[in-house]
Amino acid sequence: MLMKKETLHKRVEISNDILYYIYTHIDISINLDELSETLHISKFHMHRIFKEVFGTNIYETIKRIRLQKAANLLLTNKYSTITDVANLCGYASQTSFLRTFKERFLMTPKEWKKGGYKLYSDSILQQSQKAANSRATFEHLEPTIVKCKEIQSYYIRHHGYNANIKQTWQKLQTWVFSNNLKEFQEIALFHDNPTITPLSECQYVACIALNKDKTIQSRKLPNFNIASGVYAKFDLVGEQGDILKFIHWVYHEWLPQSDYETSVKPPYAIYKKNNYLSEDAAFVMSFYIPIQY
Repeated sequence: MLMKKETLHKRVEISNDILYYIYTHIDISINLDELSETLHISKFHMHRIFKEVFGTNIYETIKRIRLQKAANLLLTNKYSTITDVANLCGYASQTSFLRTFKERFLMTPKEWKKGGYKLYSDSILQQSQKAANSRATFEHLEPTIVKCKEIQSYYIRHHGYNANIKQTWQKLQTWVFSNNLKEFQEIALFHDNPTITPLSECQYVACIALNKDKTIQSRKLPNFNIASGVYAKFDLVGEQGDILKFIHWVYHEWLPQSDYETSVKPPYAIYKKNNYLSEDAAFVMSFYIPIQY
C-alpha cells in the first residue's frame, strides 16, 4: 500500500512538472523530447502519466493554454498586432493560429479584439452565481506599481474555479499546522483568466510561500517559483464573488484603458485574509497583475 501511495505521489509530481513547464514555456516551441530527458522518463510514459492525472493529453493542453493566453493578450494589449500575439504565444504559423482560434471561440482574432470577447466573457461570468450577484465596484481603485522578487511556493493545483477550492486550502492549512509553520504567505495563482476561460477548465493554484528562505522536505507538496517582474498591485477587500468580478474589470476595463500591456505570466493574489478559510467568507488581499510599458 505504501508503494502505491509513493507511486501516485510521483506521478502527480511528474504531471505537475510537465504542466509547469508548459505554462512557463508557452511563448516558445515546446520540445517534449527535451522535457522527457529532463524528467528522466520516456515520452510514452510522460504522455500516459499526464493523461492519467489530468484526464487530457499534453498536446491538447498546450493548444488550450496557448489559445487562452492569446485571447487574453488580444483584449489587453492594444498596441500588439495579431501577429505579435501569435508569436508571443508560441505559434510558428499565423495561419494555424487563425484556424485554431476560430475553432475555439467561433470568431476570428480580429473580431475578438474588436469586442467580440464581451459576450463570451459575460456568459462565463454568469456561470458563477456569486459573481453575478456581486455589487462590488472597482473604478475607485488605483494600483501601486511594484517590482517583485521571485517567490518560492509549495502548492496544490485545483482544476476548476469553484467552491471546492476551499477543500484545497484546507489541505494546505493542515500541512501548515502539521509543520508548525508560523511565518508564511497564502497565495492564489491564476494560470488561466477565469473571465475568458470556462470556469470548469481553469487551473487555480493554491500556494504557501515560506518566509526567510525556509525550506521543507515535502513528499506530498511540490514547489515552484512565482515569476519575478513588474506588477500592478491592487489592494482589495470583499467577498468570494467579488474576486471574479474584479478580474473581469481589471482585464476588460482597467488594462485596455491604461497604457500598460500584460504578458503570458500569470497574475496572483496574496491573502491577508483568505475567504476560503475565514468564517465570514470575506477576503483581504493584494492582487498582482504583470505589466509592461
